[in-house]
Amino acid sequence: MDAPDRAAIPASKPIAHRLGPDAPLFIVFNAGSGKHDEDDVRGTIEATLTSPGRTYFFHEVSDPTELGSIAGNVVARAKSAGGIVVAAGGDGTINAVAEATLGSGCPFGVIPLGTFNYFSRAHGIPSDVQAACQMLLASRAFEVQVGLVNDRVFLVNGSIGLYPELLEDREEAKHQLGRSRWVALGAALATLLRPHRSLLIEVEAKGRRETTVTPAVFVGNNRLQLARVGIPEGELVERHRLVAVVLRPVGLLGMLGLIVRAIFGRLGEGERVRSFAFERMTVRSRFGTRPFKVATDGEVEELTSPLTFRIAPHPLLLLRPADPGDDPG
Repeated sequence: MDAPDRAAIPASKPIAHRLGPDAPLFIVFNAGSGKHDEDDVRGTIEATLTSPGRTYFFHEVSDPTELGSIAGNVVARAKSAGGIVVAAGGDGTINAVAEATLGSGCPFGVIPLGTFNYFSRAHGIPSDVQAACQMLLASRAFEVQVGLVNDRVFLVNGSIGLYPELLEDREEAKHQLGRSRWVALGAALATLLRPHRSLLIEVEAKGRRETTVTPAVFVGNNRLQLARVGIPEGELVERHRLVAVVLRPVGLLGMLGLIVRAIFGRLGEGERVRSFAFERMTVRSRFGTRPFKVATDGEVEELTSPLTFRIAPHPLLLLRPADPGDDPG
């Protein structure tokens, strides 16, 4: 499964969708995202949107288990009103609201409140709350590629194996020690350096099928995250390609080496790492329909084999700043 010839993949120019200047904003606000003060964030959003007289509706999420149902109801309201759906939260919140919005025809906006904010950063959306709100008032919507694993949406990444385990351990550490980058980093290192079970899987992509043993399969849909760890195929993201990163089995010293390479943006140079771009990839367990733990944008759930990673048939209409290569529409 070698990487495709980059010259053979045409670069697409996202087309702008012009929005009505008075389209109401329907905001799904996750009060538990990141380390922001809830009252300060809400006050900033309200002040920024009220000043120019923009109509908006707040839908606050206090129970994370209700996020999906609240997002679905908000999208239905926005669609009937010709409005814009806005996710205010971290990558997990943005994922859930984007999944509800995808295919509805509603434009989608983001006020990033998380720790890493890979999705918003990759699309030039400011991390400052006031600046992000101001951008919602001025921007047009552009088509953005969305990844799917079976029917689950991912905007940043989807993975099986070691990464879902790492996320579960990180959330447990945050629950006990608090939310911070240092807690997340310490939990990740502890997970990576302890013994772990490898997966025996069959991977089918680009017309080829092979059986492999691996501790982790990572599928990226975010060029910024892929570039940060040094995966060269990351530039193909958003050209109707996803990028798979497959680790070969490694011992403790090998895992330490991979961690160091990732920190310095050279993971793709590792001999125990294979990466390739694809349009569709199927992963099957060699143990029948045994479910996989699958992570999508930081959220973990079990999905039954086989897993199909692909690009969603509908793009997300994302409000973001225009890039020099964009089609003005």
